[in-house]
Amino acid sequence: MPLTLEIVTPEDRVYHDTVDSVVIPTIEGEIGVLPGHLPLLTQVADGELRATKGGVIQLLAVSGGFAEIEGDKIRVLAEFAIDERKIDENATERAMLRAQEALRGRDTLAPAEIERLEGVVRFAVAQLGLKRKRR
Repeated sequence: MPLTLEIVTPEDRVYHDTVDSVVIPTIEGEIGVLPGHLPLLTQVADGELRATKGGVIQLLAVSGGFAEIEGDKIRVLAEFAIDERKIDENATERAMLRAQEALRGRDTLAPAEIERLEGVVRFAVAQLGLKRKRR
């Protein structure tokens, strides 16, 4: 029996398909999910999510949020998520550098802006790590 995987961000539904297995980065380490997994709610860490279907592994970079496993349904509500094939390495590097530069003046930034910029940096690192791993 396949799993139904849905990955949603505040902006978009990034992924929705049936899969054979999923590996999710969590704050306590990676967890593998197969059909029949026990119900679970866990915090998603910045990193690589792997969805396997028919022996083919699809990679996505995710950052922050939560994963809910209930029956054979997996819902990942992430701050950011992107399919590895859609990552533009140069654009990601530029975004990371802009965020890091803005963080240098953190004394003048509001706490919410600092948190947003730090999230941009973490997600960029996750994307670049995933993209460069596939070379």
